[in-house]
Amino acid sequence: MSVIRFDHVSKSYPRYLHVRRGLKASLLSLSRTLQELKQKQFFALQDVSFEIAKGETVGVMGPNGSGKSTALALMAGVLGAETGCVSVQGRVCPLLELGAGFHYDLTGRENIVLNGILLGLTRREVMARLPDILEFSELDDFLDQPVRTYSSGMVARLGFSIAVHLDPEVLLIDEILAVGDLHFQTKCREKMKWFKNQKTTIVLVSHSTGDIRQLCDRVLWLDRGKLVGQGSPNEIVPLYETSQRTKA
Repeated sequence: MSVIRFDHVSKSYPRYLHVRRGLKASLLSLSRTLQELKQKQFFALQDVSFEIAKGETVGVMGPNGSGKSTALALMAGVLGAETGCVSVQGRVCPLLELGAGFHYDLTGRENIVLNGILLGLTRREVMARLPDILEFSELDDFLDQPVRTYSSGMVARLGFSIAVHLDPEVLLIDEILAVGDLHFQTKCREKMKWFKNQKTTIVLVSHSTGDIRQLCDRVLWLDRGKLVGQGSPNEIVPLYETSQRTKA
């Protein structure tokens, strides 16, 4: 059973240009100006198709600008596809970027409640999970301080702790395992292994080939917005590493 499905998905963004011929001339030749802007679109993803089965842990690899984060944002419903179809089944808990979804003037405790409700839980359900979230985050002394006073590592602790204690059926993680001290990184990896054993569907974007080999059942390799390969970590990671050495 497919939990996540991309069917010929494309997503582009405009490249904004300096208008050299002046505003008045550009407006007088508006059709030409719009055509030029259209031709300068940047395709973050281009005709990408894949499926992820229930309980799979799938790594997404690729150089910067290859479309990895865009793919996760589409899975989370933060972005919409221009063409093609994106289908995701189940409760999705996304960790797309550091601090995403936090209100920085609210306290850590208030952000826990807010994020839990936004992800579909009742306040009572969130409060029942609060002790476990606090214990995992190890932020007791800072819980009632505004999040704007937190370090980046503390923000990562709070975000990961919330996501993994809200009963996710699909967990989306974008480079969050690379943030924070070694102790917390180890703790996160152990929690990931626990979810893997519980057959939670996990999609992990990472530049760390070690994490991909250790945690993932399968790898999607993106480059310049296209899916250039998929398969087991033992098959894809060496090919990816070779391609990066060649480019260097």
